Amino acid sequence: MSEYQIDPALVAGNHKPLAGYQATHFQWQVADGVATITLNRPERKNPLTFESYAELRDLFHNLKWATDVKAVVLVGSGGNFCSGGDVHEIIGPLVALKAPELLMFTRMTGELVKMMRACPQPIIAAVDGVCAGAGAIMAMASDMRLATARSKTAFLFNRVGLAGCDMGACAFLPRIIGQGRASELLYTGRSLGGEEGERWGFFNRLCEPEAVLAEAQKLAADLAAGPSFANGITKTMLHQEWAMTIEQAIEAEAQAQAICMLTEDFSRAYHAFVAKQKPQFEGN
Repeated sequence: MSEYQIDPALVAGNHKPLAGYQATHFQWQVADGVATITLNRPERKNPLTFESYAELRDLFHNLKWATDVKAVVLVGSGGNFCSGGDVHEIIGPLVALKAPELLMFTRMTGELVKMMRACPQPIIAAVDGVCAGAGAIMAMASDMRLATARSKTAFLFNRVGLAGCDMGACAFLPRIIGQGRASELLYTGRSLGGEEGERWGFFNRLCEPEAVLAEAQKLAADLAAGPSFANGITKTMLHQEWAMTIEQAIEAEAQAQAICMLTEDFSRAYHAFVAKQKPQFEGN
């Protein structure tokens, strides 16, 4: 029986290897299916610029088609995660803009969150030190968050005269930590410490500062070695089912699971179980 072949034209239009991508405004590395994005402006606690927002948005968009990236780790350098939008390169210029250009900016930042949620790869944020503003949003938009006790997460929009409804915060944050706790953070802009963040469920677990990146990469490697197609389905359903009734969700999951049952990974898992071996998943 001949091996199943995919039309090369279909592959060419839907596969975009990203291991060799050369990032401009942050560091990008791929090893064994795990991509690590490092925000690398440590002298300013890794703030974002117009350019880095746009590049991150486009990169997460392209991850939809990446066959060589199975999980993503997002981290900052120099003992901090991200201090948000750069005060001098973003906040200052925004004060002088008119409404159409301001809406262009806020839609661009929101698009980054959309792309983070739309890419099939699980995203793990490794949070240490300052995690504020857009940095807190990127941590929020990740699938899982590992942190340190010394981390300080602040949705500080209120403290700069803005509403807490930024980049989806009023939709995402209550679903992670509950309406009352999210309201407190978004109304006050206060910092959420690492231990409190773990108690509240914002962080999955705490790590030592010197180990948080390694722990995040290990978790990502475990996910990358798993059934990555099925993981992508799980991420899709976790996101889409927010807007479904229970009946709709059960039906959607029935269809999604039936698709996963057609994968080679499902067959591999069965045969490995029969042979009393560990399955070697390949993501197809």
